[in-house]
Amino acid sequence: MMKKVVLVTGASSGIGLSIANYLHCQKKYIVYGTSRKINNSSKFSFNLIELDVTEKSSIETCVSEIIKKESKIDILINNAGVGITGPLEEIPTSEINKHFQTNVIGPILLIKEVLPSMRSSKNGVIINITSVAGQIATPFRSIYSGGKAALEIISETLAMEVRSFGIDVVSIAPGDFKTNISKRRFHSPVIDKSDYKSYPESLKKMNLGVNNGSNPEKIAKLVSCILLKRRPRIKYKVGSFIEKNGAILKWILPQRIYEKLILKLF
Repeated sequence: MMKKVVLVTGASSGIGLSIANYLHCQKKYIVYGTSRKINNSSKFSFNLIELDVTEKSSIETCVSEIIKKESKIDILINNAGVGITGPLEEIPTSEINKHFQTNVIGPILLIKEVLPSMRSSKNGVIINITSVAGQIATPFRSIYSGGKAALEIISETLAMEVRSFGIDVVSIAPGDFKTNISKRRFHSPVIDKSDYKSYPESLKKMNLGVNNGSNPEKIAKLVSCILLKRRPRIKYKVGSFIEKNGAILKWILPQRIYEKLILKLF
């Protein structure tokens, strides 16, 4: 049986690195990971290639090179993304545009680029890494949550559009995992005379949640299990009890009580 070819974006660190390593080393897939900049590709066990998900030409080059070499891409894992925090009023519009270009438009362009090959082979799996933040609204994450919510509903819609071609589309919504996202995310500057007095403390809680998060290999193992399923679910969540069930509480509790609970936690 021919080995499956996997493309994992944002594979130089964090969740993407765990997924790429696990699929290549433990499950023997042919893995191509991507990074916006590569300083030393030799330290990675899988193939690491340059890709800027905000550049259409970079996406086209990346996908065409893999298909030219391997004749196919069986699995696309859209993991590359950036974080952003801050009061909506104080986040620079330029950063908002940059965020959606990376976290929403980039995955869309990658999907559009791999779909022709998957359709012709009547086979494929697309996994979009979203976030529980796309399902649970928390203060000072409006843009991040908006982007992840958009990617999740796009996944759900796309799944219906391509099912007849033998292509599965899945979204995985992680909670807090121990990665370097807190160091790489854009933090809206803490303004001394800002009216949003609770933002600094909320930011500390966000960073603490990441620092105390679970091992991202847990997500890698979930991805591996999904790839073995004949008919995977459209949506998966992975995280703590409150992270996985917070969206359910949102529909059970009265809105005001739910908001008080969220404000107390975050």
